[in-house]
Amino acid sequence: MAWIDITLPIRAGMAVWPGDPPCEAAPLSRIRDGAGSNVSRFTMSSHCGTHLDAPRHFFDAGETVDQLSPDLLIGPAYVIDLANLSRNIRADDLSRLPGGVTRLLIRTANSLYDVPDRFDPGYIGLTWDAAALLCDRGVMLVGLDAWSVAAMGPDLAAVHRMLLGRPGAAALESIRLRDVREGWYELVCLPLRLDGLDGAPARALVREAAI
Repeated sequence: MAWIDITLPIRAGMAVWPGDPPCEAAPLSRIRDGAGSNVSRFTMSSHCGTHLDAPRHFFDAGETVDQLSPDLLIGPAYVIDLANLSRNIRADDLSRLPGGVTRLLIRTANSLYDVPDRFDPGYIGLTWDAAALLCDRGVMLVGLDAWSVAAMGPDLAAVHRMLLGRPGAAALESIRLRDVREGWYELVCLPLRLDGLDGAPARALVREAAI
């Protein structure tokens, strides 16, 4: 089974969450200018592009991204296809979720479009009751093809706190699932090991699980 890269490309000038610093790239040395090697400087937020939210993102005493267990980030994951929804995700939209899912990736209409060049507050995300259902079902890693796992609105912070308020939990945001159908997969999600930080850019890949 071939691996599918579900990571958004990170590039200078890409769209970011409102208020976050822009992604910027600049050369430090260039061979064409007589230097011995090409070296660049790249600056961005810890929540830029495809990235992992650690509990520290919403809790001062929460785990940092470097403290998350690889056992959470590598293993079986279920992809549920909700691309037919034109609104935010509610609990009843997740009713067909099979038992035993600890890592869930949610494909929505967000994945059907090209990588956005500007922030769109109308992205499809989780409502409070959908997040509560996932917590009740024991889902520890939630991934969504949106700027945030939580829908834009007054419950944005509450949804994050619910999902990340459990030891060992994390959220994977801004993945791209256009080429991924519903079913079981192997997931490899490797965030940068940024010491003491609330999140980090991640490379995420899936491949169909052997049946």
